[in-house]
Amino acid sequence: MKSFVLAPFDIALGLELTGDIARTENRLRLHYDLFDEFSEVVIPAAHSPQRRNNLWQTTCFEFFLGVQNSPQYWEFNLSPSGDWNVYRFESYRTGMQEELTLTQLPFEFDAIEKSCTIDFDLSPIIQADQLLNVSITAVIQTLDEQITYWAIQHCGAEADFHLRESFVLDI
Repeated sequence: MKSFVLAPFDIALGLELTGDIARTENRLRLHYDLFDEFSEVVIPAAHSPQRRNNLWQTTCFEFFLGVQNSPQYWEFNLSPSGDWNVYRFESYRTGMQEELTLTQLPFEFDAIEKSCTIDFDLSPIIQADQLLNVSITAVIQTLDEQITYWAIQHCGAEADFHLRESFVLDI
């Protein structure tokens, strides 16, 4: 298990994002904890989960998985509402398609604790013997409609979660 701390691209006082990630055989477990000192974060209302686009326009937990030594990668979006999506890319921001081999993502968001946990089998998209490069990120919207971008490491002049240099965890 590896622990992480996400940093905002811009200053976001009163917020902290931490968590841990583990890969056992070919199962991935990722847990986020959002500390919101002043209850300033917009949390989309929970409803029956659906695959949806544009989840990053409000509070959304994200992570990116890339197979080591390959330009291909996947972007996972998890909304506190229960909505989700997974996109596959051929290379940096190229060839974006919904990853249709995944028909659901088993994750839970605890609105009281403001935590998000996903635990799922990677086998439909990734072989167990493939080393993964991971970037863990989040988009956080505050009540004053400010959008902040969080990552383990920001590598560009602007917030850009797709930069492969930011895939800094190996699992």
